[in-house]
Amino acid sequence: MAWFFAVSFIVWFIAISFTAWFFAISFMAWFFVILLLPLAIAVWYLRRVGLDDLSGRELPATLDQPSDAHQQVVASLREYSAQQGKLYGKAKLQAMRDFLDSMADGREFSSTFTPVDVDGVRGEWVEAPAAAPGRRMLYIHGGAWVAGSPRSHRAITNKLANLARASVFSVDYRLMPEHRYLDAVADCRRAYQWILENGPAGPAALDLLVVGGDSAGGSLTLSLVAWVRDQHMRNPDAVVAFSPSTDFTLTSPSLRGNLITDPMLGPAFGKLKRVPVQFLWWATGLALRVMPSNPVASPLHGDLAGLPPMLIQASEAEMLLDDSQRYVEKAQAAGSPAVLQTWPHMVHVWQLFTPEMPEAEQAYQRIGEFLDNVEQVKSTTS
Repeated sequence: MAWFFAVSFIVWFIAISFTAWFFAISFMAWFFVILLLPLAIAVWYLRRVGLDDLSGRELPATLDQPSDAHQQVVASLREYSAQQGKLYGKAKLQAMRDFLDSMADGREFSSTFTPVDVDGVRGEWVEAPAAAPGRRMLYIHGGAWVAGSPRSHRAITNKLANLARASVFSVDYRLMPEHRYLDAVADCRRAYQWILENGPAGPAALDLLVVGGDSAGGSLTLSLVAWVRDQHMRNPDAVVAFSPSTDFTLTSPSLRGNLITDPMLGPAFGKLKRVPVQFLWWATGLALRVMPSNPVASPLHGDLAGLPPMLIQASEAEMLLDDSQRYVEKAQAAGSPAVLQTWPHMVHVWQLFTPEMPEAEQAYQRIGEFLDNVEQVKSTTS
């Protein structure tokens, strides 16, 4: 009987070992399938984006050295980044929101600010002293879709209101992560439809309409004007965007190439350079609940024909440089009147630091010239 139990034990041991080995191999196989399949899909997808022919030209420089005011801004951003590095989670997000809103503190503005909350449209009217009821602008603030407000960007909206001699409606769209990305898109579309019919004093005829935005708001701006075109609505007469994000597939070379030279976005996203872009692509899709290639999130991947005159300004030192350059090149190739103006050295959305930064004043001078030219063309064709 001893030999029987010995043989039985050996057979049982072999069977158990084989079964364990089989399941281990099967588990590892499925693990690698689950892990590698999304990466393979991402690699295949990114190869078919077809943007390699863009961003191939030299960029013009307008100033040789940054101003002292710019250096002070960079120093302040470094101090802020050091403080942010000690925070995590909700505390870090709230600190970012508080920091942006504080940028309006202590400033003097010539415009008046009137809050709006009607028919699902929230924001504030920014009325320049010389504004006419028929001259209006919709502005969409930046802040990485998670921060920013009409208050945080009053320096920009006040300046644009005076440049355009218009009333600027700064939309207070819903922010992530409390809300979905598409909620922000819906808020901007609703605000556009509302501003077509309404001025600061209520319903009013519309003579001039401009749409503008910066960074994340620039992305929403470019997405919005394409949607307006597709809906056969009244197009804006002009579009102004500061350093917009246009490509959530994250294939722009400057995202990594300008990581060190970007004092605002570099510290915030520097750690992501170690993460394979395929993982970032999937993480972005999950966060937005929209495919990164969807033109709603990535205006660069949409149809750029038949768009209104557009002026895009960007810094040659920032991570989003190629997002602007590629978008303008593709829009021009599609026949849309798009212009890119670049500045060396500048911090991301340096137009926010007005009037203290001379480079910001130069940028606004170019915007004023652009809007004047748009109006001249409009008067000769109407």
